[in-house]
This record gives sequence, C-alpha cells and structure tokens, in this order.
Amino acid sequence: MSAQTPAELELAQLLVESLNLDGVDPAGIDPEAPLFNAGLGLDSIDALELALAISKTYGFQLRSENDDNKRIFGSLRALSAHVEQNRTT
Repeated sequence: MSAQTPAELELAQLLVESLNLDGVDPAGIDPEAPLFNAGLGLDSIDALELALAISKTYGFQLRSENDDNKRIFGSLRALSAHVEQNRTT
C-alpha cells in the first residue's frame, strides 16, 4: 500500500463519514485500491452519496453522465486528483 497524501486523507475521511463506513480507518484506505467491487466494496448508491458530499464540501458537481466517471471513481488517488483539479472551496 502506498502512503496517502494529505488531500487523499481528507477525502478518505469524507468518504468514511458520508457513507457511514463503520470500522473503516480513513488512513488505512489504500489510495490505489479500487473503491468499488473488490476494493472498498462500494456500489452505485454509495457513488451518488459520495458525489453529493463532494459537491457540498468542495463546491463542484460530479455528473452521472460524465464518461470519465469510471476513471474518476477508480481509486481514492484518482478521485482525489479530480477533486483537487476542480474544487472551488
């Protein structure tokens, strides 16, 4: 597992809190592991909830029709990079 950056840790904390992932340590999330299926085991409902939390926290919308969503939500590292590029707050 590679080390999380401060931005990745901040996003991991938001992920754990917004999805009520009891027993998951934000610092223990591998930033390169998949968020869905074999990784954290998130599903499409979790993606919607996470997108809403990101919108409220970082001030930009993640659109469901975006063709890049599979890449964006591929891992904590990919999602964090997207957030850092697009955040307004």
